[in-house]
Amino acid sequence: MVGTRSGGVREYWDRVVASDPGLTRLRMAVSAALGMSSTLAVEFGYAKATHASAKGILIAMLLGGIVAMMGSMALVGVSAWPKVRTAVFFPVAIGAGMLPGVVVAGHTDAMLTVFVAVMFLAVYVRRFGVSFFFYGFMIWLGYFFAAFLGATVSSLPALLGDVAIATAWTLLLSLTLLRTHPRRALGRVQRAFAARARAVARACADVLEADGDPRRRARAARRLHTRGLRLAEAALMAEAWSAEPGTLPAGWSDHALRRRLLDAQLAIDAMAHAATSLAEEGGELLLPAARVAGHLARREYPAVRYAAHALLKASIPAESSESFESSEWSEWSEPSAAPVPGHRAGQQLACGALDFVALAENSLTPPPTDEDGDFAPAASLALGVLPGSGAVAGQLPASGVWNRLGLTRLTTRQAVQVAVAGALAIALGRQVSETRYYWAVIASFIAFAGTATRSETTIKAANRVIGTLVGLGVGIGLADLTAGHTMWVLVVIVASMTCGFYLVNVSYACMIFFVTIMVAQLYSVLHEFTPGLLVLRLEETALGAAIGVGVALVVLPTGTRDTIRAARHDFLQSLGELLLATAARLEDGISDEGDPAALTRSLEDRMRRLALVARPLTRPLVWGVDPKLVRHRLTLYAAVARHTRALATAPGRITDPAEAADLAASCRALAATLLDPADTGPDLPRQAGPQPAPPGPQTGAPTGARTTSPSPDGYPGPASAPGPTHPANDLYHLLFALACLSSDSTAHRAVPGTLIMP
Repeated sequence: MVGTRSGGVREYWDRVVASDPGLTRLRMAVSAALGMSSTLAVEFGYAKATHASAKGILIAMLLGGIVAMMGSMALVGVSAWPKVRTAVFFPVAIGAGMLPGVVVAGHTDAMLTVFVAVMFLAVYVRRFGVSFFFYGFMIWLGYFFAAFLGATVSSLPALLGDVAIATAWTLLLSLTLLRTHPRRALGRVQRAFAARARAVARACADVLEADGDPRRRARAARRLHTRGLRLAEAALMAEAWSAEPGTLPAGWSDHALRRRLLDAQLAIDAMAHAATSLAEEGGELLLPAARVAGHLARREYPAVRYAAHALLKASIPAESSESFESSEWSEWSEPSAAPVPGHRAGQQLACGALDFVALAENSLTPPPTDEDGDFAPAASLALGVLPGSGAVAGQLPASGVWNRLGLTRLTTRQAVQVAVAGALAIALGRQVSETRYYWAVIASFIAFAGTATRSETTIKAANRVIGTLVGLGVGIGLADLTAGHTMWVLVVIVASMTCGFYLVNVSYACMIFFVTIMVAQLYSVLHEFTPGLLVLRLEETALGAAIGVGVALVVLPTGTRDTIRAARHDFLQSLGELLLATAARLEDGISDEGDPAALTRSLEDRMRRLALVARPLTRPLVWGVDPKLVRHRLTLYAAVARHTRALATAPGRITDPAEAADLAASCRALAATLLDPADTGPDLPRQAGPQPAPPGPQTGAPTGARTTSPSPDGYPGPASAPGPTHPANDLYHLLFALACLSSDSTAHRAVPGTLIMP
């Protein structure tokens, strides 16, 4: 009982670790909280020392807080020099916005006209890199401060001095107290990878314990699919961190780390496919298989060994189980007299679990690798996270636009969209309020930050309105409680921003919920707070969000479906390259087509991007799209990626030259189809002999298992077992799954309901 309870605690802790690989969100939230609170104190002391007025103190603190907030996001990474190079231009960017703001202050028409031009510039400069994303925001904020506060030329040096003080302090914090330790960061990401792997094992147990309930099994299968994608994401993050200097422990190379993570992923893949197959076949192996997966999910590795050997013994016919007779596991169960339903899947699941346990217990010992030379990660981190949808949509033309402007970069088109949305927000927002219309402008401007497609812009704008609406009531209540208590006001402001930053990558609506609470506290300090003011903010925010959505849909829109097609094309291209490399390894033992491990990681990154850009279509938000069908297609694509990941290990598992030659020819044939510019999709392959059953609608293609080391106990692992886990049969299922996903193939016409993703 105690062991089960402690295993449950470990499983819950795994959920915490897995939710934030590398503690990226937590670090960003803590950095924002410490940076903002300490910068406010520094600015207050500086303003007091220079005998600034009460208004000057408030402005200094506001500017310092903004610089600290932006700096906590912009000054991430490991190396000191890039941080210095980025921070030194903070005052320049804010000054570039303040200067025109000072010139037009007090001239309403000119101020609003320049405001639109500044919004265009703030978005246009994003094309020059991640740092310019923040520089653009600072230009916009600098103009906003100077123009709307009525700053003068004489006050400009003092304002820039406040910005310089905040910049220097934020940079100092990022280089000292808040400095990122690369080796620790990599270790945290690796622990998150292991936790996510065990989360996949928990999903396997849930699938096996569905007790024949179709709805429960479908929900568990969806969790299994989602957790598999998250596992690949953690592997990509670990690989990206390993490329940083001084990250890897002694004795390790980046190639060795890639190999170790790939081996662990293949073991978990084998478990995932076996669990799905067992759940479909049913039988007496469901319970012992669920026991294996459950023990692994709770990190009970000795129990995993016992349960896995019991499962192996139960799934192997009596005449094949002599090696177990003298084994210490013989007390667990009697060998079956004949193959039981799902016996091969049972073997695959047990071997996958044993492989993972062996890897986990030898995690400090680097594996041998044949790769050498330069290492290039499949994906690079941007602000501590993997790139978003802009990496796919950045080079796409606008949908339905047949002019030169529609062929420009995404940043240029978004700059035009922001300028149009800002102009409309000013015009319509002033009809609601002559003084607070800037809330509508802010909502329309932010709608295009961090989004690439019109669906993403729509979802972000809607989340901003929802967060503002929900935060309205809480903000009013907290403002009443903290009124007159400055210390509590500051505590609520810092706590709100900490929570907002922590949740921004999880839910933008939650971020805005906490921002609304912070705004209420700020107006309380300024003695301008009224419930009607927050209601007005909601009205202006809803207006600005609606304008942003309208502009995203009409003005130079980037189509979600076009972005998905581009991501799918990249995925299939990467798949073809991996198959060519696998064929070369099968034929010659070496590959001139590229490192299969590196190409495997590249394929996973393309799968991640495909799932990311297709996410809006998995919700009932887009007209004419069936979310269930889209989720099913994504499941099939993920199965193809998982399947090919296992197929890439075939050169190390096949000893028969004739078999290797046949498989290499099949790989090259499929790769030729995938890399064909016409991209008509692969037809159903013609295979002599008995045909394996095509993949079911929920499972997609199966994944061939592998063993990372020879079996220590003599059980016949999946790598040596003939039948459904054989690479040739695996390839057939892969071809069939791809044919199902092609709208032009013969197989598609024979299999209703498997259309190409829109």
